Amino acid sequence: MLTGFVSLGVLLLSPAELPPENQVKITEVARVPSYCEGIVFDHDGNGYVSHDTTITRVAKDGTVSVWAKTGAPNGHKVLADGTHLVCDASQHAVLKLDATGKILGKASSECEGKPLRGPNDLSLDTPQGGFYFTDPGESSKEKPIGTVHYVDAAGKTHLVASGLAFPNGIVLTPDGKRLLVAESQKNRVLEYPVMSPGKVGAMRVLTELPTKQGEQVDNQPDGMCLDTAGNLYVAHYGMKQVQVINPEGTVIRRYPGGNLTTSNVAFGGPKMNTLYITGGLGKEGGSEGGLFKIELEGVTGLTILPARK
Repeated sequence: MLTGFVSLGVLLLSPAELPPENQVKITEVARVPSYCEGIVFDHDGNGYVSHDTTITRVAKDGTVSVWAKTGAPNGHKVLADGTHLVCDASQHAVLKLDATGKILGKASSECEGKPLRGPNDLSLDTPQGGFYFTDPGESSKEKPIGTVHYVDAAGKTHLVASGLAFPNGIVLTPDGKRLLVAESQKNRVLEYPVMSPGKVGAMRVLTELPTKQGEQVDNQPDGMCLDTAGNLYVAHYGMKQVQVINPEGTVIRRYPGGNLTTSNVAFGGPKMNTLYITGGLGKEGGSEGGLFKIELEGVTGLTILPARK
């Protein structure tokens, strides 16, 4: 049985006026030895980033320390009881870790009798006690075998969607009615209507994203998060940007990402108006990784961390 979830009521607010692009400042928070992803915060305000074989903890005072080594950690979420869920491609599983970084086991490693290929990112379905995750392993535009899965409260893994060209970042809206998925190799964000937990209707393209220009090296949407107005923040890998998409699918802001290979985003801070961004300072495999932040006055990020149990 998967435990650690509590009910989390969220009320979407009316759209706030986002700060203009030329009025935000990008600030470096910390560096790690290589390209990083998976930014998430625990109940005490500590941040966690995934890089290479390691998960590094960034304390509130900025102190950086190794928290766990799992193999190839990526997407990461924290549950109400302090348990961590971490996607790890090397273990072909979504792992469960305790608050100290000790691996407790696997929350998911197979679906319908088939082993997972390489889980990438996940989104909690807190009211239902489950979570969604993407598995892009071995998929590409030429080989669209990427999948989306749902793990229910009993710990069973279900197939939600298939035939995708590297499904990556994933977000469930707080009303539980829309599942948003970044399809990296087609440079777009998909939307699925949720009919019931783990079951979706016909997919539609929410938005086609801008393409690379000049010194930008790629254009693949990666990790994503929401604010309380329903705007979607997309880490756009290779473009050194975080693009903000309104609920209708229009790109309304392009904020600096700090990292060239921008990989993931999450709101944090006392007012939940600080956007944290991960990635690599240069091309992947050849640079340090960075955690950056932008203060977005007038914006409130959606709280995804369940209340402490």
